[in-house]
Amino acid sequence: MATTATPGSRTIFRRPASHTGFWSWITTADHKKIGIMYGYTAFTFFILGGLEALLIRIQLAQPDSAFLSASEYNAMFTMHGTTMIFLFVMPVSAAFFNYLLPLMIGARDVAFPRMNAVSFWIFVFGGVFLYTSFLFGTTGPPAGGNLAEAASRLGSGPNGGWFGYAPNSGIRFSTGTVMDYWSIGLQILGLSSLISSINFIVTIFNMRAKGMKLLRMPVFVWMTTVVAFLLLFSLPIIAVALFMITFDRSFGTLFFDPSMGGDPILWQHFFWLFGHPEVYILILPAMGIVSEVLPTFSRKPLFGYPAVVFAGAAIGFMGFGVWAHHMFSSGVTPITQAAFGLSTMAIAIPTGIKIFNWIGTIWGGKVKLNTPMLFSLGFVGMFVIGGLSGVTHSIVPADWQQTDTYYIVAHFHYVLFGGAIFGLFSGLYYWFPKLTGRMYSEALGKVHFWVFFIGFNLTFGPMHWLGLNGMVRRTWVYAEETGLGPWNMAVTVGAFIIALGVLIFMINWSWSKRNGPIAPFDPWDARTLEWTMPSPTPEYNFAVNPVVTSLDDFWHKKYTEDSDGRPVRRPEAAALVAELEEVGLNPPAPIHLPNPSYYPFMVGLGMPMIGYGVIYRGAAWGIPLGIVGALIIIGSFIGWGVEPLEEPHEEHSDHADEPEPGDDHGEDA
Repeated sequence: MATTATPGSRTIFRRPASHTGFWSWITTADHKKIGIMYGYTAFTFFILGGLEALLIRIQLAQPDSAFLSASEYNAMFTMHGTTMIFLFVMPVSAAFFNYLLPLMIGARDVAFPRMNAVSFWIFVFGGVFLYTSFLFGTTGPPAGGNLAEAASRLGSGPNGGWFGYAPNSGIRFSTGTVMDYWSIGLQILGLSSLISSINFIVTIFNMRAKGMKLLRMPVFVWMTTVVAFLLLFSLPIIAVALFMITFDRSFGTLFFDPSMGGDPILWQHFFWLFGHPEVYILILPAMGIVSEVLPTFSRKPLFGYPAVVFAGAAIGFMGFGVWAHHMFSSGVTPITQAAFGLSTMAIAIPTGIKIFNWIGTIWGGKVKLNTPMLFSLGFVGMFVIGGLSGVTHSIVPADWQQTDTYYIVAHFHYVLFGGAIFGLFSGLYYWFPKLTGRMYSEALGKVHFWVFFIGFNLTFGPMHWLGLNGMVRRTWVYAEETGLGPWNMAVTVGAFIIALGVLIFMINWSWSKRNGPIAPFDPWDARTLEWTMPSPTPEYNFAVNPVVTSLDDFWHKKYTEDSDGRPVRRPEAAALVAELEEVGLNPPAPIHLPNPSYYPFMVGLGMPMIGYGVIYRGAAWGIPLGIVGALIIIGSFIGWGVEPLEEPHEEHSDHADEPEPGDDHGEDA
């Protein structure tokens, strides 16, 4: 740590020059920088996934279109789904977790800062590896030395569907290397998420501020906890399936080959036993965000806090018991169909509890319709529609009719786009001042919301009746005689309106973080600990370790209640806020933070090298490349083990030698 003396015997935290600039981002172990990098990287993949969606919609705008070939359509369809789930919603949720989790529980960092950096760099290189399939991936059998023929097969992305159903994803029906990129790429990305989940669990249970009991944690932290456990128990399931499909494709095993005693339905069980908890991995972070935004802009505590917390935990637990409702048309027995139909109906109960509690929070409040509030309200409305259409899938005969139609596409986009992405945009606007120290343009924010809202409903609303009228999903053409052209054109127009909304958001974000008004210390008159420090957040987070005495501790320090139960601002609230701002900028004691390191970056770099080595093991350079990647990873962990965990720091004669009790920092074992 470096400090500068100031009047009043205080110290200002300063990083040395070596910790600024480009390389500081490559080597950082600061959870806030890692969260920011997660966010920007995930948003880059969001743009790529959106472009793939627009290409799909151009193809389907008119009957009998030849804009994309069947193979090109399958690649766009596969990579759109894979990108949005594994490269956008999951990592952008990790961006929120990384940036906000320590701030909301009163910690200086996560438990294992460098493992946090490792998870980010594995995600980056895993995503890049997956997308290099568009450059180096091939379709069809080996060209047998014909370079012209080999070159003609280059440039195809994975084309077996984002769900990778066997045996279609096996070597018999998906020749070439593109699905190898898909299966190995997802294994790399899964490792990143697994590391993060362990880190978050340890952080939450071991690094909370003094006095922050479990039922004093913000709902967002609770939903982070549930998501981390869902990842911890579901990712090994899909990892096993991906290893099996990789071994089938690369080493001649027969796990999913029915002609040799394998079982393709086994893949579906593996995939959906992961895939349905995955739905809640995607939606629970948005539920946590909404549970923070609604009370702030309703000027009321969250209605039924314990019910919301336990409903989130119940959703996570029950999410492992509904996977086979994705398989009603796969030949599962009637008893299985009945059991999973009932469990699908039952999981709507904790979801309904949350919705009624959110409505109860808004009811009677002094509602402010700022942009974060609009997106949270949009989340509630769209998620209700998606949930109601989802319940219809628990009725087996109805599901048989709907399962291969655009009705399903409408349903899961109302849940995951209308739900997760509306909630994530709410969070981006809500914590924008905390991230940047500036305020966004409220006018542009509201334009973004309404353009986005209209485009979303124009895109996915008509898909319900397109599906009910026979529009088949997973196909690149439909006949003019079906009469589905006008509604498909409307859907395509809606998709481009969504793209316009995203462009407005990008303009607002880029302009506001440079030119927006300076954010006040507590711009929303908020409730949780992250707003008790200056914005943007100092590198050390809290100048003094907080002590929590109640749920919404910051709010209760600013407000009391009158005889009618209405909030009344305390006379000392202004002085409290001024003191927090002054102390936050001038720590009264030395603060030591984890040392930056290049090794997490190197671990991530080694991952795709092993992947290329597996795919191109038959080439002269394939196995050596994989070995080099493995050696880089092993060497990085060895170097990491002997590297100092904290940077050298100066002695300060005007302060005690030891930090305050509880001023501990995560260390990597």
